[in-house]
Amino acid sequence: MSVRPAHLGAVEMSQGYAAGRLSPVEVATDVLQVIDEREPELHAFWVRDELEQVLARARASQGRWASGTPLSRWDGVTVTLKENIARAGVPMPAGCAAVDPVAPEMDSPVARRCKEAGLVVLGSTTMPDWGMLSSGHSSLHGRTVSPLNPDWTTGGSSSGAGVAAAAGYGPLHVGTDIGGSIRLPATWLGLASLKPSAGRIPLHAPYLGRVAGPMARRVEDLAVLMDVLSGPDPLDWTSLPAQDVSWTDLAAGNDGGPWSPHGLRIGVWTRAGYGVEPEPEVVAATRAVADRFADEGAEVVELEPWLDQGVLDGINRFWQARSWADLSRLRPERQALVHPFVAEWARQGAGLGGVEVMDAYHAFADLQARTVAAWSRAGDLDLLVSPVAPCPAYPAELPMPYPDEGRGMWHINFTLPWNMTGQPAGTVDVGRTGDGRPIGVQIVGRKFDDLGLLRSAELVVPRTVPSAVDCGQGAT
Repeated sequence: MSVRPAHLGAVEMSQGYAAGRLSPVEVATDVLQVIDEREPELHAFWVRDELEQVLARARASQGRWASGTPLSRWDGVTVTLKENIARAGVPMPAGCAAVDPVAPEMDSPVARRCKEAGLVVLGSTTMPDWGMLSSGHSSLHGRTVSPLNPDWTTGGSSSGAGVAAAAGYGPLHVGTDIGGSIRLPATWLGLASLKPSAGRIPLHAPYLGRVAGPMARRVEDLAVLMDVLSGPDPLDWTSLPAQDVSWTDLAAGNDGGPWSPHGLRIGVWTRAGYGVEPEPEVVAATRAVADRFADEGAEVVELEPWLDQGVLDGINRFWQARSWADLSRLRPERQALVHPFVAEWARQGAGLGGVEVMDAYHAFADLQARTVAAWSRAGDLDLLVSPVAPCPAYPAELPMPYPDEGRGMWHINFTLPWNMTGQPAGTVDVGRTGDGRPIGVQIVGRKFDDLGLLRSAELVVPRTVPSAVDCGQGAT
């Protein structure tokens, strides 16, 4: 039984290209076939680039490999980009049927770097309205569907990116995240993901908490995208200075020997203290990862809750006010086109006054201060493990896991803090519930130690957890 080219990892593709065992055209052709097979059901793409465009990119890469002049080690590997990652000439509606999307005139740093590395871009993947749903629901795209089970949510807002990864549309996929939008679909679709340190991957529109980051079926593929995308860019005034990082060397430690968590201080956080508390199977999976670190010689310490509901409610109010500003500028007939859940949620910001909005904004700083203090009180941790979300994948027909009683954002309690502190936070797929739904665990690193986080994730991820590709989609 052999793995079809579309389902190889980026490292395997690169090695195949370099050795002449595999060609970018062969890979691109097979990836396009997988998309043809699955896309009518899954709806992962907002813009699927024209067949001849994709094949021309693959042929150009193949020519570079033949002449010994690849643009990078990853020349010819395929990639998808979320629809809010600017690509010149590609409209960016942010998943919303009510807006007249503007097509940017220039590529974002992410899109530009993919081209500069020779990656074969397949298209732009879907997201829900304005990125404000943790599901595949969109007033513009309809519903993006999980390849694991159509009755389970995809998560969001990087819903299309997650589905493309889980369905085997090649190895590399880029999402964005301001409170969990990379990590939530990753955990509910059985993927690995990384929300990198703030400023690690430059953005075309930076703002508080926002990052772009990789989603993939393997941790090593996250490292490949970090190798392509990280580094400063003049377009992003928040981008970090240049740093020499051996992103794909996941086995090596900083001292030159093999990487090990021996001697590290690792926190385990399973009681949030606000939002919805995690279900027992999610807690058990988290503690199993902590136990694995302990077995490898790490010191594991328990973290008590340090945040309260008022912090999350304040951030929610600020986001409502921001979205109300977008919604209120639309004509009434246009407002009616916005997803009903998002529109109703945004309208709750209509009555907020300036003082209330500013008070809500201060919740971000409160969260930052409390989270940094908790990390320090725990003994200046090296890593932290926690649930990604309180629940496994919820029913696909719901726009949010807890959509009633004002609990719309209560599921981001474990993911949100790290957007605001700027620390890297990744996810690994570690198991299945009794009914087969994926369970992901979050690993958080020290600020700027994205590589250490990836090394820890590679250590704990099991090799036996089935994926959508493994379940009938991976062999020829």
